[in-house]
Amino acid sequence: MHHFTLKTGYKRQGEHNPVMTQRFGADPYALVYGDRVYLYMTGDTFIRNENGQITENVYSQIDTISVISSEDLVNWTDHGTVYAAGSKGAARWSRNSWAPAAVCKEIDGKMKFFLYFANGGDGIAVLEGDSPVGPFADVLQKPLISRQTPTCGAVTWLFDPAVLVDDDGEAYIYFGGGIPDPGKAANPGTARVARLGRDMISIQGEPAVIADVPYLYEDSGINKINGRYYYSYCSNFSVPEEKEAELGFGRGEIMVMTGDHPMGPFTLTGSVLKNPDFFFGLEGNNHHCMFRFHGRWYMSYHTRILEERMGVLQNYRCTGIDAVQIDENGSIGKIQATREGVPPIKAFDPYRTNKAVTMTAMGGIMTTQYGECALRCGSGDMIVTGISDGCWIEVSNVDFGDRKARTLEVSVRGSKSGCVRVFLDSLSGEEMCLVELLPASTDILTVCSAAVRKCPDGIHDLYFVFMGEGYEVYTWEFSAEG
Repeated sequence: MHHFTLKTGYKRQGEHNPVMTQRFGADPYALVYGDRVYLYMTGDTFIRNENGQITENVYSQIDTISVISSEDLVNWTDHGTVYAAGSKGAARWSRNSWAPAAVCKEIDGKMKFFLYFANGGDGIAVLEGDSPVGPFADVLQKPLISRQTPTCGAVTWLFDPAVLVDDDGEAYIYFGGGIPDPGKAANPGTARVARLGRDMISIQGEPAVIADVPYLYEDSGINKINGRYYYSYCSNFSVPEEKEAELGFGRGEIMVMTGDHPMGPFTLTGSVLKNPDFFFGLEGNNHHCMFRFHGRWYMSYHTRILEERMGVLQNYRCTGIDAVQIDENGSIGKIQATREGVPPIKAFDPYRTNKAVTMTAMGGIMTTQYGECALRCGSGDMIVTGISDGCWIEVSNVDFGDRKARTLEVSVRGSKSGCVRVFLDSLSGEEMCLVELLPASTDILTVCSAAVRKCPDGIHDLYFVFMGEGYEVYTWEFSAEG
C-alpha cells in the first residue's frame, strides 16, 4: 500500500500530448539536430490579478522561449526558458518574444544556431548561439526586420517567422499576417518572404509579397518535400460560414500552398489541420510547425488541453505532436490532433546517465535552471525542484532488455532528505526499488544509491515517486550486473 497522496498529473496513462506539462508552451517550432528534435515555444505563463486569480492570457508579458528536446517523441528533456526579450533578455530592446523559429547552419566550419522571434506584432529579432539550447546572444542589437524594412511598413502584423535553409545553402525567412481592413479578409496581402544573408542575421534585397494567400491570418510555415516548397499558414476568422463548403476550409485552419521556388509563387492545395476547437471543443488561434524526424513527418501545434485539465480556461496554450501522412504525389493528408499523440520511435535506455528533467508526464514537480550559465541565460541545464510528498515523474518505454538491473543511482542536492520510490508500469504498480536521498550540500551533488528489489526485463514505464522536501534531483542511472 502507498501511504501518501499522489500529486495531480495532467496526462492520463498512454497520453503523449501535451508534450510538456510543467510549463505552458505555444507556437511550437521544431529543429532537428543530431539524433534529437528540439521544440521552441512561446513562454505562456499565468497572469494573476491583485487577488491572485488567474486572468486571461493577453501575451503582453511574454519575454521567454521554452526549449525541450526528445530522441523518441514521448520523453522530453527540459532545457529551460531562453531569456529572449525584456530587461533580462538577450535582446533588451525587444518587449516580447512570440512565435520562435530555429535553424542551424554551418558557417566558417562551425555549426551555428539561430533563434528568430517576434517583438509583438512589430518586428522580428534574431539571436545566435553555439548550441541548440544556447546561450544565445543578440549580435545585431536591433531588429532583423522592422517597420523600416522595405515592403514591411504597412504589414498589419510583422511577426510569426519561419526559416528555410535550402539544399544549396541559401536561406529564406517567411513572416507577416493580419488583415489591413475588413474588405481585404479574403486576400490580405500581408505575407512576406525575404532571402537571408549568408550570416543568417541579415536580409538580402527587399522582402517580397507572397501573393494571393487566401484568407491569411498568421503563422508562417515552410518545408521542402521532394523538391517542392510547401508554404503554410493559418486561415483567418473572417472565412464566411456559407462559403466553407465551396472553399474547402474554415476559420483558424492550417493551410498549405505549394510552389517550385522558395519565394513563390505558391498555389493553394488546401487545409491540413482544423482548429483545435474541432478536436477538443476549445477554440483558439492555431499555430504549427511541420518537421521530418527519422524519415517520418510530424506536425507540432498548440491547443488548450493542459489548462482545461488544470481547471483554467483563460487561453493558456500547450504543445502537441501528431503524425503527418504524405502520399506519393506529395499531398498531405488531413492531420488528426489527439491526446494520445505519437508512439515512441525508439526505446529509452536506463543504463546511462539520464537527466531527471526528462519525462513523459509529471505531478507536482517543477524544473529550474542548474549552473551559472543557465541561471544567467535561462536555458541550458536544468534540475527537478519544488519536490514534496507525492510528487512524481513518469519516463515511458524504458527498455531493461535481458540484463539484470542491480542498482539505481540518483544525484541530488539540498538541505533536507527524502526518498524516491520507483514503480513499474503505473503509479500503483510493483515497487522496483527505493533510494534514500541524503544530500550533503545545497551546492554540490550527492550520489545516492540502492539495490533493485524487483528486477524487470523488457520494456516498462517507470514512475519515480518522491517523498520529503528540501532537495532537488539532477540525474538517475541504473547499472546492471556484469
